[in-house]
Amino acid sequence: MSVCSKRMALVIALMALVSQPGRGMAADPAGSLPCQWSRQAGPLSLPDVVDRALCNNPQTREAWANARFQAGEVGVAESAFLPSANFSLSSSRNSASNDNYSQTTAALSLSYLLYDFGGRAAALENARQILAASNATRDATLQSVFLAAVQAYYQWFAAQAQVAAAGENETASRESLKAAITRYQVGAATPADRLQAQTAVSQATLARIRAEGDARNARGGLANTLGLPADSDLAVAPPSALLPDDVFTANVAELIASARRRRPDLLAGEAQVAAAKAGIDSARASGMPSISLSASGSDTRNSLTDPVRNNAIGLTLSIPVFTGFATTYRIRAAEELLEIKKAQRDRIALQVSLDVWRAYHNLLTENQAVRAAMDLLASAGESEQVAKGRYRAGVGGIIDLLNAQSALALARQQQIQELYNWRLARVTLAQAMGQLDFAALDAASK
Repeated sequence: MSVCSKRMALVIALMALVSQPGRGMAADPAGSLPCQWSRQAGPLSLPDVVDRALCNNPQTREAWANARFQAGEVGVAESAFLPSANFSLSSSRNSASNDNYSQTTAALSLSYLLYDFGGRAAALENARQILAASNATRDATLQSVFLAAVQAYYQWFAAQAQVAAAGENETASRESLKAAITRYQVGAATPADRLQAQTAVSQATLARIRAEGDARNARGGLANTLGLPADSDLAVAPPSALLPDDVFTANVAELIASARRRRPDLLAGEAQVAAAKAGIDSARASGMPSISLSASGSDTRNSLTDPVRNNAIGLTLSIPVFTGFATTYRIRAAEELLEIKKAQRDRIALQVSLDVWRAYHNLLTENQAVRAAMDLLASAGESEQVAKGRYRAGVGGIIDLLNAQSALALARQQQIQELYNWRLARVTLAQAMGQLDFAALDAASK
């Protein structure tokens, strides 16, 4: 089994743990997630970063806890279909006239709801649908943390690349300053050339300082995504060198249709609608009669008389006659709640289509933008070399050289940013379709 397959098996096992009521409900003594991330030797790869985020990020812990909580609520609803039994034992020391005596009473009572016009079934269905919504919400949270980890990982290396590019630009600016000083000393340049070159060095230094600050912020953001303090030491392996090898083509309508079948937040919205429908049935059943079976037995013993035993069994018919219109208002409230949930589901469905549309076209754009940025970098590099040669040969001006260096610095920044945007666009489309997992991450890395 590959590393990617092992990770997928782990995630599926974790999802199954809380998806089934009554299973896997034993509390961890440490109160942690069912997955335990262990630090491995060497720098963290991108899948390792995602592993750590899914296991350690507080958002995922909250999502797991919510799912386990709702699984317990399903168990509570299921218990209404079982009989309930109560045992009581009392002992007392009594005084009557001049006689003191002791008395002990043991009693056992049993009650069982036989029929309630679907109230219990509706409550159970409501709990199950809320559990389904909770599980889908948990899956959406996992995908959000997954995407955040990938974003933080790529942003960290993009920030480092920007620092390197700013350093190259600063070095080139200093070389231009040396050339301007040399030409000034031999009388081949004016003081303005030297001052302009010095200004370019200062600007390049400022850009490098800002890039280093952005890199430190990106590093802290990556640590935070992993559930670590921002000042934690991180050793992270760089991403593989990838470039678009072809033009991405797909039918966006089919992608949107697929997303509507798979997006966890939309599945959660559908489950909430089903839960609201069950809530209406439950509200209606609360105003209907119910039939219960009851049985009891007691044994009373005291030191003055013989034991007394009492046994009883019977049926109870309970008919709500007037509840102050509470049932009517419960039904109305439940019906309006259903409309709210339908509106929320429809809003999410629209958002899903918009997310896929944007992610699809962003990926199309980034496929083309990366190649354009590479061409821009190549031409800017050649232009800078020509301007440098002309200035050193005394046939070019300092303005031409500084402009060429500025254009090269901007081209480097754009090429780095476009590569970051392209990588991110690939996983963002997978997330928009509800398919962001380790398999999608593995595919995006090849």
